[in-house]
Amino acid sequence: MNITIHTITSHLESLASPDLQESYDNAGLITGDLSWNCTGILCTLDATEEVVHEAISRQCNLVIAHHPIIFGGLKKINGKNYVEKAVIVAIKNDIAIYAIHTNLDNVLTGVNGKIADKLGLVNREVLLPKTSTLRKLFTFVPLAQANQVRDAIFQAGGGQIGQYSECSFGVEGTGTFKAGDTSNPFVGRKGERHYEKELKIEAVFPAYLQQAIVKAMIDAHPYEEVAYDVVSLANSHPGIGSGLIGDMPQAMEGPDFLALLKRQFDLRVIRHTVLPGKPIRKVALCGGAGSFLISRALASRADIFVTGDMKYHEFFDANGRMVIADIGHYESEQFTVELLVEILQEKFTTFAVLKSGISTNPVHYYS
Repeated sequence: MNITIHTITSHLESLASPDLQESYDNAGLITGDLSWNCTGILCTLDATEEVVHEAISRQCNLVIAHHPIIFGGLKKINGKNYVEKAVIVAIKNDIAIYAIHTNLDNVLTGVNGKIADKLGLVNREVLLPKTSTLRKLFTFVPLAQANQVRDAIFQAGGGQIGQYSECSFGVEGTGTFKAGDTSNPFVGRKGERHYEKELKIEAVFPAYLQQAIVKAMIDAHPYEEVAYDVVSLANSHPGIGSGLIGDMPQAMEGPDFLALLKRQFDLRVIRHTVLPGKPIRKVALCGGAGSFLISRALASRADIFVTGDMKYHEFFDANGRMVIADIGHYESEQFTVELLVEILQEKFTTFAVLKSGISTNPVHYYS
């Protein structure tokens, strides 16, 4: 059975929409053509030239990477750096490169969820919920057709609030309209004002699903002209945002928790602030560079904040109130490759989904 690259990337985007990426990011298809039939998938953290050669040798024409190989615009492509070299090899050999970066960081079950799995965290929440990610749909439906429209909204992804699905509100009222000469009214007569008992349906939804939800609502609606409103909400989405915070099943002493980190992430070294004299229970974390979340972790009363890429002066920001543990950028995100393989193998059960055998970590340690 032929599977296109578009089919594969669409599945990934249904779990982590590109609309959730940060403004500086470049997630999505970087090289290649979505219409190509996929011969195999190679998952990696970075789509370097070496990884692209690995994809060629393993007969995979799709490389799915966490980090985009191109962040800014390229004015020249002549192979003078690792970015251009990787792009040249990919284009010459018809290799598609697809990046799923901060959009995968910004979903609770994404990069940070995988880190939390390795630590066994429970009671997980987004550390810093992303604003302007929720909208509300209002529409007006004849009473007899209200359920079919409501069902369509739910099936398209509307009405999800935390752990509750199919959430909506309805209130009965009377709508009026007068059909024009060239109209085809579902109820009423042309040229006459019509009064119809209707249900006003309200449902919240993630902003990135607006096009799909409005289409589903209109397709299910009996009226020729559908009246509806979409408004942006100030509420934050509980499952979308930066970082993650959760609890250890049992509190651990500081040295024991660091030993767990070292073992689970196969670490050579952990850079950390002074350990407190109290056990560690509440853990905040962020894969990659997470210093921007220090204040949020403190406000959330985390006992420890696990991340990467901390600068010297940023360690002072812990101010003795929590531990900051820098385990390294690559080390914190290394299991993203495993996550991508799991997501794709679950959906495409008979398709070749491979994990790269190449470590792309540019940082080495001498001991």
